[in-house]
Amino acid sequence: MRSRDGQVRLSNGMPHQARKRFGQNFLHDQGIIDRIVQSINPQASDHIVEIGPGQGALTRPLAASGARLDCVELDRDLAAFLQTNVGKQANVTIHQQDILKFDLASVQHDSRRLRIIGNLPYNISTPVLFYLLQQHSRIQDMVFMLQLEVVNRMAAQVGDKNYGRLGLMLQYYCEVEPLFNVPSAAFTPRPKVSSAIVRLIPHQTMPIQAKDPECLQVVIRTAFNQRRKTLKNSLKAIISETELTTLPLDVSMRPENLTLADYVLISDALTEQSESHENE
Repeated sequence: MRSRDGQVRLSNGMPHQARKRFGQNFLHDQGIIDRIVQSINPQASDHIVEIGPGQGALTRPLAASGARLDCVELDRDLAAFLQTNVGKQANVTIHQQDILKFDLASVQHDSRRLRIIGNLPYNISTPVLFYLLQQHSRIQDMVFMLQLEVVNRMAAQVGDKNYGRLGLMLQYYCEVEPLFNVPSAAFTPRPKVSSAIVRLIPHQTMPIQAKDPECLQVVIRTAFNQRRKTLKNSLKAIISETELTTLPLDVSMRPENLTLADYVLISDALTEQSESHENE
């Protein structure tokens, strides 16, 4: 229940304290809440999965839309609080689980693709994003609140200081659309950083298709592990300079100066090389 002073109280009557190990910061600014809900625009025909609903700031308006709503909350006490307060509604199911171990297929029982919503703590945001990318074909769109720095990395273009592995892989699978910033004052406890809302829309038709997306990820990760080195040096562990120079690329460039299409070119060359060795 929520007490008169606005605090969430658990079944034992004690106020819930934000848990640092879960990276908990709870959104309380109603104007920001309304703006996020407007950005999501939930419909009764939607199937929404909310990651880390916390104290239910977004859960209540999402549930009120009539959409089917599956909430995945790791904190046992908050999961129990949500079950008592919104979980009894016919269209809402509370799952006390770790999102990184949660199988989206377990809740997807019809042809509707999922809409994924969440306020992702900084310490797990990148693992969660990469985990969801593995299941991108199941997803209609994703709207997340993340640390502003992470959103800048997600949307960065070639040559930007924030350009790197996260943005490249997300843009391979999705259209990335930063929506608006959220000040730290909108949360309790107040974080030391600013946040932002971002929308990800998985490509229905891939604008660039790698022969092996896993190989692409290895190429990008290897390149940016030594981002200050030139391409021929940062990638020498997986492809020789001789092989690189057969591609229409400037091997003296740094990783941040290559486009996604350039990385797909390198990845495809490695895939073809691997396939030819297997056929020998």
